[in-house]
Amino acid sequence: MTAVPAPASGPAPEPGVGVVAPTAPGRLGVPVQAAEAQTYLFALRDWVAQRRADLGEVDRAVLRLTPAEQASITTDLTVALTFWKAVNDRLVLLETTFDGGRVGPKEAERLSTLIHGRLDSNTSEQLSLPSSGSLAVSLPEACRLLDSLTRTLQARASLAPGAAEASQRITVARAGLERVRDQVPLVPAGAQRDEAAEKLARLDRRMEDVVERARRGADTGGLIAPLEIDIAVLERDLIVAAAERASAAKSRIRTQQQVEELDARAEAIRALERACLAAITPAPHLAIPNVRALGPVPQGAAELAAFRDRLDRVGRALDLAHETYAAGLAERDEVVGLAGAVGAMAASATLDPDTTADVADLRARLDAVLATTPLPVARARALAAAYQAYVDAATRPRPTPRPQRQRP
Repeated sequence: MTAVPAPASGPAPEPGVGVVAPTAPGRLGVPVQAAEAQTYLFALRDWVAQRRADLGEVDRAVLRLTPAEQASITTDLTVALTFWKAVNDRLVLLETTFDGGRVGPKEAERLSTLIHGRLDSNTSEQLSLPSSGSLAVSLPEACRLLDSLTRTLQARASLAPGAAEASQRITVARAGLERVRDQVPLVPAGAQRDEAAEKLARLDRRMEDVVERARRGADTGGLIAPLEIDIAVLERDLIVAAAERASAAKSRIRTQQQVEELDARAEAIRALERACLAAITPAPHLAIPNVRALGPVPQGAAELAAFRDRLDRVGRALDLAHETYAAGLAERDEVVGLAGAVGAMAASATLDPDTTADVADLRARLDAVLATTPLPVARARALAAAYQAYVDAATRPRPTPRPQRQRP
């Protein structure tokens, strides 16, 4: 496409026109050095202030629109302000961590995480767009989204520059097209990428038409505004789709890890089941689900959500089996411990010969049952209770009778 030269003279562009978010240094997991952080924070601070001024102008312009026009733009303005607040909150955290340049290795890693990590972790407001769910976007992605939203709002509220500044608006629109062009190859091959490529081709043709008209001196104001909106919408949709794919990929990884963990737990609970069946009777009998029977982790979002629901049910079934078999073994240990404690109490007490014989007989019966494998729990508990009751009664101090007063 042929570049359109900027006019040699004319009114200065309005604030915010052509201003885009600064390029973030590094990537997730790579520490950000102090010099890079300082440059980025300085530029980001100016960009955040400029975007707030732009949105303030849009807000004031909305008040001059008709109620119907206000209703159509207020939702997008609210979304843009929500994104601006999330970005501004993250900027405050970045400046606090930067601490005037006192950046050590730990601070450099934190700066990288704050820049390239999820932005919704430091805001109570849900980052979302109309007709889209919650977005797990990084700071650079949120900045690009806010750029697109702001350009769209300016065009819809008639805040973008007039015909005298058509060259500047075309330059900004073409920069947006190039960002879209960079996003298209990131879309998975198939119908979605073909659709995005077709939309990009249509926008390219419209841009060429606008450039050609501007070169001939025609008024392109009525063509640029809709084109700016369509470019911003497509860029926004591609960024949202990329964020959703990244979130889905992380969800699949977490789900696969959960499958591995539940499978390991299931194997350990089966060993616990075998130990319980060998140790006590009657033993509980619960089905232990086979985690691998659920199949591989699916790729689609809907299938993945259903798979996670089934995985949660498997986890609850494993919890129940674990608690039940552990409780059976704990009951056996409790009976054995009670027998030992009562025996120690009887050995330390002074008993008459008849009581000693009774205690020894009860202990012999209890020991015989405790030596049985598997242990009949109900019988062992009954004998242990009888043994404890007899020893308690035999070792309880007898009250001393009061002497009777002699009558005069």
